[in-house]
Amino acid sequence: MPPWLPQSLLLVYISGICEIVFGTLLLPLIARRFAAWCIILLLIAIFPANIQMAVNYYREHNSHLWLTILRLPLQFVLIRWAYAFAKPVKDFNF
Repeated sequence: MPPWLPQSLLLVYISGICEIVFGTLLLPLIARRFAAWCIILLLIAIFPANIQMAVNYYREHNSHLWLTILRLPLQFVLIRWAYAFAKPVKDFNF
């Protein structure tokens, strides 16, 4: 977590709970668009933490730095994927 954010451990727990809840809400069709938009907002909100992690790994000369760097553009792929679920459902027939 970026050092300027208060209660970083609490924010980690909250974001983890949100990931689980929003992911579960993707299952019912009626909640899918809402859940997808929530996931998009969550992915944007946690992006600074991913940048901070990469910076920390760089400063520590951590051998897993490459994973944190790979994670940054992957975030945009995940946002695009979530957006595919955020589009309105056409021809919603049973």
